[in-house]
Amino acid sequence: MAQDFPDDPANGDSNAGEAQHRASHAKGKDGKKRGFGAWLREVVIIVVIALLLSFLIKTFLFRAFFIPSGSMEETLEIDDRIFVNLLVPEPFDLSRGDVVVFKDTQAWLPAAQENDRNFIADALTFVGLLPDESEQHLVKRIIGMPGDHVACCDADGKVTVNGEALDEPYIYPGAQPSDTPFDVVVPEGKVWVMGDHRNASADSREHQNGPNGGFINIEDIEGKAAVIAWPLSRAGFIGSYPEVFENVPEPSGAQTASK
Repeated sequence: MAQDFPDDPANGDSNAGEAQHRASHAKGKDGKKRGFGAWLREVVIIVVIALLLSFLIKTFLFRAFFIPSGSMEETLEIDDRIFVNLLVPEPFDLSRGDVVVFKDTQAWLPAAQENDRNFIADALTFVGLLPDESEQHLVKRIIGMPGDHVACCDADGKVTVNGEALDEPYIYPGAQPSDTPFDVVVPEGKVWVMGDHRNASADSREHQNGPNGGFINIEDIEGKAAVIAWPLSRAGFIGSYPEVFENVPEPSGAQTASK
């Protein structure tokens, strides 16, 4: 015969504890799910912000380039990766000695060959994490600013700017200041550029008979080469050597090239 017993308080507590355990266990699973989802969202947000910042930096502040030739040795070596300051020439001014990257609007370079690119490389290039190889660019050092009278060579075999001879420590060891004679006055809105490896640089000197007289339009300058980012063994700032040009007088405004 069945017999009814009153509720056992201990049994009730046990049931309540088991229910609480089940609820806590379920909550723990949900909590883990919610925690993973929150972590994933945070990662996505961080990646998007990083890419956006990289794109903005590439567009307005710095842009990556790589060095394909030895025309700027030993300042820049083949396959160096550099960052270029896009705030030069505007809003900040150019100066003699600056190493600049400029668009090849005058066809100094041979026609570029199309390279196979994949989506990832294109995306990294777009946000500025890889150099842009779709456009032709050159990198040289500014020797003459608008109005400057630049010539080579004086009696000591040196380049002169407004009559002041330059001692150029950045020239490739053993190279002459120039093996091509020149005597020019830089027009307004243009600059005269030369590679540091003078014997291996087809720069302003080699294009004096071209339509622009060997001069580079300031509007074609992308920016000033600021740092070497790769390889890490060569990482560092790229010098403008202002001391080389500190005694150069300003152009008189009536400079004429020798004939």
